[in-house]
Amino acid sequence: MKKSVVAMVLVTVFMSCAKQEEAPYVAVDPVFEKPSNFPEPHYDLASNPITKAGFDLGKKLFYDGKLASDGVVSCAFCHQQKFAFTHHGHPLSHGVDNRSGKRNSQPIQNLAFQKQFSWDGAAFHLDMFPIIPLTNPVEMDETVGNVLKKLAADATYQKMFAEAFKDGRVNADNTFKAMSQFMLMMVSANAKYDKYVRKEENVTLTAEESRGFTVFKSKCSSCHATDLFTDDSFRNNGLPVDPAVDDLGRMTVTLVPEDRYKFKVPSLRNVALTAPYMHDGRFGSLESVLNFYTDGMVTSATIDAQLKRPDGTVGISMTTQEKQDVIAFLKTLTDEEFIKDKRFAE
Repeated sequence: MKKSVVAMVLVTVFMSCAKQEEAPYVAVDPVFEKPSNFPEPHYDLASNPITKAGFDLGKKLFYDGKLASDGVVSCAFCHQQKFAFTHHGHPLSHGVDNRSGKRNSQPIQNLAFQKQFSWDGAAFHLDMFPIIPLTNPVEMDETVGNVLKKLAADATYQKMFAEAFKDGRVNADNTFKAMSQFMLMMVSANAKYDKYVRKEENVTLTAEESRGFTVFKSKCSSCHATDLFTDDSFRNNGLPVDPAVDDLGRMTVTLVPEDRYKFKVPSLRNVALTAPYMHDGRFGSLESVLNFYTDGMVTSATIDAQLKRPDGTVGISMTTQEKQDVIAFLKTLTDEEFIKDKRFAE
């Protein structure tokens, strides 16, 4: 009797496992969700619907050194997840053969809400953004044509392109749309600050964080606006010019003298993780950044008008205590869920 019962149990388990094995795999497409405290996305999501196959293809491309001339330097080389997809500790980006660039690697987050990309706004569409580092001679040092040849010769990529796009073609349009699908899903909106403003999980700010929030709204939010913490504009914030580089910033793109030394206002989300700071990575800490804004700025013809004081000097007035409070508030913008999200991990 006992043997019969055991046999029946084994048969039942076997049949159950067999049914589970026979169940077809259903690929669930990622869903882009706008956080309730965010503005509407700028990217036209309908023009490039995010699918599981497209996302996976974009992710593989993001982490693949094959996109660079040396076969080693991938996008992820300078954009590491645990540092909000920046190159933590490196003032300037560097790529193939350890060649050094002239600008700091920017974080990759909430790109669906931005209108222009790179420190000088050289890309006005997210689908075009990867072309800049890919073709930069000191970063990935490749050509789009060479990259497409390498991808088209790879059987795995052939299959992935066929699954991701109706025409299945390994071309520039599909390549960059796939990369956009991966980056579009990189939404960082679950920091302590977000839970506080959305009244979630009974989250409250400490006294120091609350004071810092008040100072921030009074003295920083005109540029670091909305819950994206950037107004997506280009401004000259009074950085002393490095004569060895003389980076003209936005003027490099527009050729308009009024844009000289203007750089994109960076988002402050996850800012505690993204040191060093500024377009050239000259500041290693948030303390040094705030000290610059109170005592280190220099004036020039294109200095942002909001940074001018009534007495003709430039700078933002803050006490030592206010600086400490602002830094405490900025740390509430760290999104641990985002930097540990396995969807974006290699």
